[in-house]
Amino acid sequence: MKPKKIFLVDDHLILREGLKHILSETDLYEVSGESGDGREALEKIEKMKPDIVILDISLPSLSGIEIARQVRKFHKEIKIIMLSQYDNEEYIDELLKYGIHGYMLKDSAADDLLKAISEVLKGNIYLSGQVTKKLVQDFLPKPSVEIASDSPDKKEKSIFSILSAREREILKLIAEGYSNDKIASSLWISPKTVKTHRANIMKKLNLSSMAELVKYAVKHGIVEA
Repeated sequence: MKPKKIFLVDDHLILREGLKHILSETDLYEVSGESGDGREALEKIEKMKPDIVILDISLPSLSGIEIARQVRKFHKEIKIIMLSQYDNEEYIDELLKYGIHGYMLKDSAADDLLKAISEVLKGNIYLSGQVTKKLVQDFLPKPSVEIASDSPDKKEKSIFSILSAREREILKLIAEGYSNDKIASSLWISPKTVKTHRANIMKKLNLSSMAELVKYAVKHGIVEA
């Protein structure tokens, strides 16, 4: 049987090397390519059309979420397994809506990788045990406690319902310290458009400073601390 082609996307070389080592232990799979940059990864995936993409959420230049969205839109035959250090239910719910096939946590990737690939190739959805537990807990009945509408404890709206895909992408780059000109060059838009997006993001999230924006991005798993 011809080995299934795996493409690895993560900006940490050591993690990619670890995943390659695990995959080298079986002749069922071969690593056909890899990348640590989001935009480069998308271009390579478009050309190589691997069977499975192991995809980190937080990447330079283009988020894993946007890569997943585009791959699932134009190449539905490619299986996607997301790799993240976050068990954020907002991300998981949104990515499942996009049609991803698996979601692994980085701290359990060594144990989950081969099992996840095997399951998605069978047409199943694979979620790390901790992720499954998190989602199940969200469905359990919760105490009925009335919270005042102006209470600071009131649950925040999902970032996916507040910001567009483009705004989330720009928020990530801003939080990583990119200038308007650099963001414009990276996304092939004008600095003026970036400036407009930046103002809209700050307004929508009710933020007044870069420090608050970075804290928000870290809290919601858009960038790593």
